[in-house]
Amino acid sequence: TQKMAELLGLGDECGEGASGAPALAGSCLAAKRLNLDVYPDGCRRFLQLFEGQREEVVQVEFLRLSCNDRLLGTTLGILPHLKHLKSLALKGGHARDEFGSCQHGSLTSLPPDVGNLRCLTHLDISFNSLSTLPSCILHLPSLRVLLVSHNSLVALPEDFGSLSKLTFFSAMKNQLKALPQSIGELAVLQDLDLSENALEFLPEEVGNLCNCTELDLSGNRLSSIPDSLANLKSLRRLHLHSNLLVTVPASLASLPNLSRLDLQNNCLRAVPPEIQTSPFVHLRGNPLGETEPSPQADESSARALRRLFLASGEDNFTVTSEGCKVVLACGIHFYFPPGAASDPLRIYFRTLAPDPQWVKLRHHDVLLSRVLELQPHGVKFQQEVQIWMPYASPQTLHQREVVVRTFSGQSWSDLRTRVEQKRKSKKHVAQCRVLHFSWFLVVSRLVQNECKVPTEGTLLFSSVDPNIKVTFPPGVTEETRSVKLQVLPVSAEEIKEITADSGCRASPLLCLFQDSLLDFLRPVRIQLPLPPGVTGLNLDRSRLHLLRGDLEGQTWDDITGQVVLEFTHLYAVFEVTHFSWYWLWYTTKTYIGGIAKKVYERLRMYQVNFIALQRKKDPEQVLLQCVPKHKVDPVLKKLQDRYRGPEPSDMVEMFEGEQFFAAFERGISIDMDRPDCVDGRLSFIFYSHLKNMKEIYVTSPVDRKDQAVKGQVSFYRGAVPKSIPEDASRRRKGPDSLWLATLPIKLPQLKPRWGENPGPLNGFSFPPLNLGNAETGYLTQANLLSIARRVGADWQTIGLNLGLTYQQIERIGYNNREDLDKQILDMLFSWAQQNSEDPDCVNKLITAMKESGRQDIADEVETIIELGRQKYRDSIRRVGLEQESSTEDSAIAMM
Repeated sequence: TQKMAELLGLGDECGEGASGAPALAGSCLAAKRLNLDVYPDGCRRFLQLFEGQREEVVQVEFLRLSCNDRLLGTTLGILPHLKHLKSLALKGGHARDEFGSCQHGSLTSLPPDVGNLRCLTHLDISFNSLSTLPSCILHLPSLRVLLVSHNSLVALPEDFGSLSKLTFFSAMKNQLKALPQSIGELAVLQDLDLSENALEFLPEEVGNLCNCTELDLSGNRLSSIPDSLANLKSLRRLHLHSNLLVTVPASLASLPNLSRLDLQNNCLRAVPPEIQTSPFVHLRGNPLGETEPSPQADESSARALRRLFLASGEDNFTVTSEGCKVVLACGIHFYFPPGAASDPLRIYFRTLAPDPQWVKLRHHDVLLSRVLELQPHGVKFQQEVQIWMPYASPQTLHQREVVVRTFSGQSWSDLRTRVEQKRKSKKHVAQCRVLHFSWFLVVSRLVQNECKVPTEGTLLFSSVDPNIKVTFPPGVTEETRSVKLQVLPVSAEEIKEITADSGCRASPLLCLFQDSLLDFLRPVRIQLPLPPGVTGLNLDRSRLHLLRGDLEGQTWDDITGQVVLEFTHLYAVFEVTHFSWYWLWYTTKTYIGGIAKKVYERLRMYQVNFIALQRKKDPEQVLLQCVPKHKVDPVLKKLQDRYRGPEPSDMVEMFEGEQFFAAFERGISIDMDRPDCVDGRLSFIFYSHLKNMKEIYVTSPVDRKDQAVKGQVSFYRGAVPKSIPEDASRRRKGPDSLWLATLPIKLPQLKPRWGENPGPLNGFSFPPLNLGNAETGYLTQANLLSIARRVGADWQTIGLNLGLTYQQIERIGYNNREDLDKQILDMLFSWAQQNSEDPDCVNKLITAMKESGRQDIADEVETIIELGRQKYRDSIRRVGLEQESSTEDSAIAMM
């Protein structure tokens, strides 16, 4: 404090005690103005002044105070005494944290008596912690300028329009989701700044702001704007960049005084010609194209078409020239418009688990769905076919976007995607349009901003961080080329945790790529924010490193000495001629390429837990799952009624698309004939937003009638992906370098049960049964006995779902009362005898098990059937009767 006083020329006037108050008043109080926000203890000084020089203080017309002051509450109680006050600034942001970021002030409300300041015309309460606008503000009759930017406001009061004299209002950087209709009553408002909020729509009453000259709505979530904006005849500048606009009213081009209309970085598909040709319109960063029909139009058109609802067992449907709408059992929808297919066409479909050898995710992609395959591959439609694919919507999609990705047979590419949420089911759906069929999946990727670069140059900036800009000067290219930009924000906490070095800091990670193999003819100018806590005032250039990433070669090169770095107070600016990944670091390390590689790879890993749970009714049914750490608690809560088991494993780091195995040890075994069993271990593929779950049946190969068996399940990595950094590989625990975690399992003592000796079962004798057929796979009597052994107390529910009547269920229960085993056998074999001639009876059994909550038995039946199909195909090949027709091969492969 003393040092600051000396710098401000106050000498000992800033000392403690009343003796310094008069001198302080003489230094700080001049022309009825008090600027006390420059002092770290400005509120204390204000209280001293008010106590010693009250007559002068109550005449003050201009007052500035910092809200990062512990005495703020006491000071606020005195403000109503300043009856002549015209301008009041109660701002935060004067203090900074250890990384140099501005700290918001502690102001959360204002005393009601502040509304009695009749002369107050200017109020600035920016950079504070307001979640609602203090009601007293609405009672300030003379208020003309109101600044509430950088707060946490989620809404404005319904009677906000009562501020009839307001000419300037800024609510930038809040969390506003909507505006009150009364905002249209601000008849004299000239400047309205609502940028960087969460607005999704605007009320029509905005068009009543007849004196508004500048309206900033950039950085919101607007998908449309009202036609009433065309009534703002005084409007000169309209900022709508970085929204979700699909189109804009043509009437905006007729505003007489409009000199700038910024529509950059939206989702514009169709722009009226009047706007496209206007010289004051900026449209960069929009994927302009043909206008897309609205979902409502699509739905209404589809209602007039044939509608097909396919059951879970069906794998094909037929499309005619009349078109149709198809709904699959898994929730996928198709819309074939009339004329899409000239002749009747049979479409085959199936959903596949993603194979990491085939599904190549890009850097920082997150998989959200299974793979949908549509055949015939490459079929060409006359009109675009629409596909709606449901997907998992995790909380981690902040600052990311969802796209449908398709495989051409050689590479994956992203389709133009529209995301919507179904009102009834609240499921998230990704919708795309295609002319060809192949493979499709849904992924979340880093937000991608793009633009066309013409010969005259342009500007591209990130919608995630608008401080990141790329400037293309005139003459940068001979032919127009497409450029894309992605940004990965990296928090200071992540850098500190990964590097274990509080001195390491980094800017957001910038990726630039283009559709041309040629370098630019002139240098392209890039602006990156300085790392947190670093400004142009405290910058030590020897600690600053600019890195360029070569992700194919897995290297990060320090190019600080190869470019000319310019610095402003907040930014670093440099020029390049070709595109890559760029990262600005601030650290004392001399060589940081290895550090950057380590951090980059860790940002792509997921922290997970392994879970092994045993069904309460039958502990031999074990559920295995690999769960990202933020999902562990809700998953366990959902399963606790039916399962019990050990605590989840310790935290493990897993990579997207990585293979891992579960192995049962110490007297516990599984069916080695399972298709997903490799060398006695169950095989999994980890994708962060799929279930990564299997429910299986375990047994003890030894006789445990007299004792329980204490075993375990261990999880192991598959082949370590090449992209895993060396330091991550070295952290593997245990004698097995691929070991991940181990969880205990206990099989209880066995009771004497039926089905363990050949011959009649507890008095039951059934003729041999073979459900199904040779081509699709049989369920034999032995299979049914194995299934019956696991049914347990669920038999009545299963029987009802199989189609047995209540009377049949009651009769079976009565005839075999006090013997659960006989009840199960009687129910299952009675159904089997009744349906043995039904070719679809196996699918009905699988469906009934799923509907009864017995996914484990359904999986077992599907495994048996798949093995039967495989044996049938093998026998066909051995005798030389393999199908020659490619169509028949495809049909068999999809079964």
